[in-house]
Amino acid sequence: MAEPQQSFDIVIVGAGHGGAQAAIALRQRGFAGSVAMIGDEPDLPYERPPLSKDYLAGERPVERLLIRQPHFWEERSVTLLLGRQVVAVAADKHVLTLADGGMVSYGQLIWATGGAPRRLACDGGDLSGMHTIRARADVDRLMRELREAHRVVVIGGGYIGLEAAAVLSKTGRDVTVIEAQDRVLARVAGEPLSRFYEAEHRARGVDLRLGSTVACTEGYEGRVTGVRLGDGSVVAADIVIVGIGIVPAVEPLIAAGAVGGNGVAVDDHCHTSLPNVFAIGDCALHVNAFADGAAIRLESVQNANDMAGTVARAITGAPEPYRAVPWFWSNQYDLKLQTVGLSAGHDAAVLRGDPAQRSFSLIYLRAGKVIAIDCVNAVKDYVAGRALVERGIVATAAQLADTAIPLKTLSA
Repeated sequence: MAEPQQSFDIVIVGAGHGGAQAAIALRQRGFAGSVAMIGDEPDLPYERPPLSKDYLAGERPVERLLIRQPHFWEERSVTLLLGRQVVAVAADKHVLTLADGGMVSYGQLIWATGGAPRRLACDGGDLSGMHTIRARADVDRLMRELREAHRVVVIGGGYIGLEAAAVLSKTGRDVTVIEAQDRVLARVAGEPLSRFYEAEHRARGVDLRLGSTVACTEGYEGRVTGVRLGDGSVVAADIVIVGIGIVPAVEPLIAAGAVGGNGVAVDDHCHTSLPNVFAIGDCALHVNAFADGAAIRLESVQNANDMAGTVARAITGAPEPYRAVPWFWSNQYDLKLQTVGLSAGHDAAVLRGDPAQRSFSLIYLRAGKVIAIDCVNAVKDYVAGRALVERGIVATAAQLADTAIPLKTLSA
């Protein structure tokens, strides 16, 4: 093995929310050693949630995506190695190998790579006109092609797919959403919320194809022209957006011997099974107290930022176990969805408010305990609901459904 070209006390692999916040938190906590951040994109660390929302809509310029301005990283002596990809980890030697042949040594490693968009496992996935939304370059390419496109097919009725559908339907394009489940948001929300969003999208002209599988995508002269469904029908398309989740980017760590599978396994301080190697964010498989003790990955900015703080505390000698309540958000049309907690495994769901008024909440219970709440244009419920979830408050369905009873009184 050749001698490493560069050496740092801490190397952060991944320049997204988790990686950037890890560097910020280390400096805030007084870490004085050398820090480098390696990112496979050429861009400075930037916010990703707006990509499928106001950036796609053309309402937020590139400079307003940046997590910090360029001078910030220089002033805090964070070396940015951008446009470079780590392809191998030699955990015993504390050395990283980059795709360009470069080598970097580390004292401690923070793996914050997130994941890559999951691709269609069928013919036609490599046609021109097929898109994903994960990086800024993805959306820039999509926006260029949208200038000549009218018929858009979105595969996947999760947050990314629905947010993109909301943006594009407002531009007058014909938008079709194909979802394999019998309702949108089926993996993350209860049926009342799913049906509400289905009605909102249909009211704006979006064609929802529920319970529909994709057999293949069809094309002409190398460019996509349609999506063939499992029933044999074809939905015409000028552009196809695939939003069916991510594959955690952990191959180099797993190859180096790290325990994992669906992500890389970490303990409650975000240590992996490799010495001096941490993992945070979307790629970190961890036992979560708000998932009834199940090992999960959380794909959210909140999780990435909170795990970054956990690692910074561990490195600077003030370890504190990760136990942050999960929260998420989604903007579609004029609807702001805010979620706190994890609804998986709930045995009851209570509707609070009237969906017809376009302001309501759906509260999830397990054995009488509040475990999660989805709030649509209901900020007060969200703020109060956070305390209910954090404290595991037990409440009756009647109490939760009664809008005359402020939720905050139930946690007093």
